[in-house]
Amino acid sequence: MYVVVVEFELQARHAAAFRARVARQAADSLDLEPGCHVFDVCVDPARDDFVLLYEVYSDRAAFDAHLQSAHFADFDAEVADWVENKVVRAFERART
Repeated sequence: MYVVVVEFELQARHAAAFRARVARQAADSLDLEPGCHVFDVCVDPARDDFVLLYEVYSDRAAFDAHLQSAHFADFDAEVADWVENKVVRAFERART
């Protein structure tokens, strides 16, 4: 499994709109992408301007397909100006 963690620091005035839009992005990813197994949106209760995504894909190819999807392109374009900083980290889930 391929795990992606994305940290967003947002412009405070766009935080609520971003949270609503990323919730729709999560639902689209789960509904439209068979290789997307988990897409959790996590909000820091102490900071409205910080959102963390935890995503699990079948493999790197499934994540690459996610990045090429129309719904991701729409999301990315819509929120680009709302984001102050974005950090993406990728991991392979260890087998136990």
